[in-house]
Amino acid sequence: MPRLRKLFIVVPVVLFLFLLPNCGSEHSADEYYVLVAVNIQIPYWKAAGAGFSQAASQLKVKSDFLGPDEFDPKAEKEAFEKAVSKKATGILVSAADAKLMKDSIDSAIAAGIPVITVDSDAPDSKRLFSIGTNNYQAGFAGGQRLATELKGKGSVVVFTMPGQANLADRLLGYRASLASSPQIKIARIVDIAGDPRIVFDTTTEILGKEKKERIDAFVCLEALGGKEVATVLSQNKVTDKVIIAMDTDPDTLEFISKGVIAATISQKPYTMTFVGLKMLDDLYHHKLSSLTADWSKDSFAPVPAFVDTGSSVVDKTNVATFIQSKQTATGGQK
Repeated sequence: MPRLRKLFIVVPVVLFLFLLPNCGSEHSADEYYVLVAVNIQIPYWKAAGAGFSQAASQLKVKSDFLGPDEFDPKAEKEAFEKAVSKKATGILVSAADAKLMKDSIDSAIAAGIPVITVDSDAPDSKRLFSIGTNNYQAGFAGGQRLATELKGKGSVVVFTMPGQANLADRLLGYRASLASSPQIKIARIVDIAGDPRIVFDTTTEILGKEKKERIDAFVCLEALGGKEVATVLSQNKVTDKVIIAMDTDPDTLEFISKGVIAATISQKPYTMTFVGLKMLDDLYHHKLSSLTADWSKDSFAPVPAFVDTGSSVVDKTNVATFIQSKQTATGGQK
């Protein structure tokens, strides 16, 4: 693989769940675990919340899911610091702004609170390790599907948020994958700044300039963009564009069923938080010798550097099965 900037110790989730001890009789009323994120009302984070809640229920421990309903990194920082002030036993956090979150994470570690990042990492902080998607690989898979849909030729617009490390890795994966299709060009990269309306407005603007510059495909590296592009294309009765989305928002899945979105890259937010809480619980009952050691450079570390929960392509061939599985796992919530 062309990108080797980081060395990850990737541990299969199943192995970790197998290794986690049965601590059912060890829990106390003082155990309190917190998940912190942004946009916590969107379907992606509702699925993550369901995984977190299910793990807490199994372990019979208290839990909270904190963070703003919108994309607001400063409010996320405040929610994280609230969890620290309430003396959380352990914290899972998705760092919307890794630089902004660094000092808060480091302070939590210094206070003896284990912190694990999920979904979006803060690699320069003292967090213990990260659980989530191999975003480079997810982007690579998206690029392969894009090349197939475009038959190796076309002009592409990418919607992203450059400040998030996970999205940056996805873009790197797309670029690497498209390197073998030199006739596919990324014409424009748009920073949506956490606002899906920018996706809607930019797509509308692009369609209005088709005579000057033709765009053949739209790639969305985050959860909210795909349905916005699909809405604009549907409203304008445009059927000759390719959309590759990210994640499994119900509207995204519906547009896949209708054939408007070609495919989406599905992550496993439920798994991330389910496994994450159980690992925090294990760290509470079997404490590390140090929370500040750089375990990623220790060949005999008691924790991994990165746990890859996997990703997959969802398209018209498997979308119905995916929807059914999602409803079962999340209790039918959207």
